[in-house]
Amino acid sequence: MNAFPRGESWRQNVELVGYHDLDAKPAFKLQILETGGRWYLYIAHLWHRGWSIVEVTDPTAPKLVRFIDGPPNTWTLQIQVADGRMITGLEQIPAEWGGDPRKGYEEGIYIWDLSDPEDPVRRGHFKTGATGTHRNYYDGGRYAHLTAGAPGYEGRIYRIVDIGDPEVPAEVGRWWVPGQWKAGGESGAPPFSSLHGGPYVEGERAYLPYRGAGMVILDISDYAKPKFVSGFRVSPPFMALFGIHSAIPFPSRRLVAANSEAIRENCDEALCFAGLVDVSKEEAPRLVSILPTPAAPPGAPFRNFCEFGGRFGPHNQHQPQHQRALLDRDDLLFMTWFNAGLRIFDISDPVMPREVGYFVPPVPRQRRGIFPKTMTPQSEDLIVDARGNIYISDKNHGVYIVRPSDEIMH
Repeated sequence: MNAFPRGESWRQNVELVGYHDLDAKPAFKLQILETGGRWYLYIAHLWHRGWSIVEVTDPTAPKLVRFIDGPPNTWTLQIQVADGRMITGLEQIPAEWGGDPRKGYEEGIYIWDLSDPEDPVRRGHFKTGATGTHRNYYDGGRYAHLTAGAPGYEGRIYRIVDIGDPEVPAEVGRWWVPGQWKAGGESGAPPFSSLHGGPYVEGERAYLPYRGAGMVILDISDYAKPKFVSGFRVSPPFMALFGIHSAIPFPSRRLVAANSEAIRENCDEALCFAGLVDVSKEEAPRLVSILPTPAAPPGAPFRNFCEFGGRFGPHNQHQPQHQRALLDRDDLLFMTWFNAGLRIFDISDPVMPREVGYFVPPVPRQRRGIFPKTMTPQSEDLIVDARGNIYISDKNHGVYIVRPSDEIMH
């Protein structure tokens, strides 16, 4: 089903151009590949075990190419595509999210060959020895940067894996917040210290969103021995459970866009964080601004999005990751905000970021997963291709494709 779902949606400076229902399998993480003039959207699913490929050469008429079955009782919701490879995350599903703790599961990453972009071939499997990987980073070459469990550690840590030979992947380095290595006798880590939103690699630096431990900048000039450069914490006063979920650098401007992840429905938690951090002196990051809180759209039957139901707050950002198929702008910030949908911010003045566009999908008419408890749109991930098309996933919808106005993209 490619028809737009019925119901009221809200938008400003954004045009809705395409939609795909994905055979009633809501998407989660998204990646884009362009090859031979054809464009493909690779999709990791939230409630279903596996991955989909959708051709989006014409974004107004997306075509489902195929669904690839994943292992049972396993989260397959993370995906990376670069350099002719696809890296898919494998993770134990928490019981509250539908996992069965009595049954086995796969964990780690699968490494796929994309020589045929419509028919990935699995070449390797790296196992963490623990609960698997959550949000990973791969921008090509020999090394994958993982948000991973590890035996003897509390919470996830940073693990660097050589996938030059995909059939024999091997860890080459790791880093963790002191106090996480319980088997080594460590203690004293800040509350909720766990790598979450995925490392982001820029040259010899890795930016780690470490939940309650904040944002961490590492020197990775030697992969075998990552070194701490600096940290930046927001909790308290901002929420600590997912204090820093994403940390995306804008290297030409020496800025990092960082944000929390809203967790509880109806805003029943400490305020989430989303802002810009100046790292021109990387040994001493400093906050320069907070992104404006999305307001209820004109005519909405609620005063604010907290009253709308479901989660309200920041989640994922667009990540260019040095890919030619992806938009790379240092003056625009694209972010999903759960029930407030897609939000677009002009950050050309980092001290005064402005919201310049948004798209809030209609309320889903059919429940396809466990959450949210109150049926509202829940925009999860997004990615922006080099042509300016924005792809948005949702807990109970398919994938929306929207395009910002010329006023935004100028």
